[in-house]
Amino acid sequence: MTENDPRWRRALLPVDATLAQTIENLNEVSVKLALCVDADGKLLGSVSDGDIRRGLLRGLAMDDPVSEIVNPSPMVVPESADRDMVRALMQANKVQQVPVVDHQGRVVGLHLWDELATPASHDHPMVIMAGGKGTRLRPFTENCPKPMLPVAGKPMLQHIIERAQGQGFSRFFLSLNYLGDMIRDHFGDGSAFGATITYVTEGEPLGTAGALSLIDPRPDTPFVVTNGDVLTDIDYRELIEFRERLDAKAVMAVRRYDWTNPYGVVEMEGVDISGFAEKPVTRSHINAGVYAFDPSALDHLEAQRHCDMPTLFDRLREQGRRTVAYPMHEPWLDVGRPDDLERANRTLSRPNHTDPTLG
Repeated sequence: MTENDPRWRRALLPVDATLAQTIENLNEVSVKLALCVDADGKLLGSVSDGDIRRGLLRGLAMDDPVSEIVNPSPMVVPESADRDMVRALMQANKVQQVPVVDHQGRVVGLHLWDELATPASHDHPMVIMAGGKGTRLRPFTENCPKPMLPVAGKPMLQHIIERAQGQGFSRFFLSLNYLGDMIRDHFGDGSAFGATITYVTEGEPLGTAGALSLIDPRPDTPFVVTNGDVLTDIDYRELIEFRERLDAKAVMAVRRYDWTNPYGVVEMEGVDISGFAEKPVTRSHINAGVYAFDPSALDHLEAQRHCDMPTLFDRLREQGRRTVAYPMHEPWLDVGRPDDLERANRTLSRPNHTDPTLG
């Protein structure tokens, strides 16, 4: 993105922006980098998805200034740098974005790896849980499995597969149960979609983790698991790298969820009133339905036995295996109800859509 393609300007942020504003910018612009500049456009630092994640892990609040996490010395290239040189620098430094600056240090462009090179292929498979009945989506799911419900002109499951292919995934395992033949008929062996698809059929529902015990041959590299009704802009590769960096057996993507009590709360000590809280906000983290595992995690499952993901994570921890949470801020939508399906269709049908969670 250079002066002739001014989309990069949307990635510019004032240095006094808050974390909430930075996250909003990252989600809206979808280049996974925000550039903090002064009033003259001079680059003061950058903020990546990883910087945000580390800030959240440190306990920073949404109204904290982005200066708490900004990288003051990002890698940059001059306007004179040619495409081959920039690509080589990005590959050597393992970065996805590089700002372009003029001789005064002002931002005049942004190089994106996705625009300089095709996604690097890799051997990590993806498992997609596509066997649910989707009872909350009836009547839409009476004659159609939930992952095959159309979103913006194609099945929701196809969106997930294509998103993963854009990140270099080519091997997929689809776990089937309810109306699974409809999924087989559409995707076949995957060759028509530029992928390799293997099917795992549950004789009866085995839970969100139990179907993993049926995968044959068993993965010999770390792999990603996602629910077949989760639309998100998460980088699945980053989940795998996050697991490796922290030497964990399993990673669960989590999203922060804020719930506002609709009433004024009376704080009490016994029967004595000690204070009041007007509509307090309770903050927690919810399971986002996306995971990464080391293959050895499958040792903790029994074939044909029901097991949910929280149970598998508990088993791993009880055996002294490290399990970690991956705080995500990327756009995310669990398509579990009719209004979720409507929102997904409305948003993904827009030209240049960036956020499946926006209504």
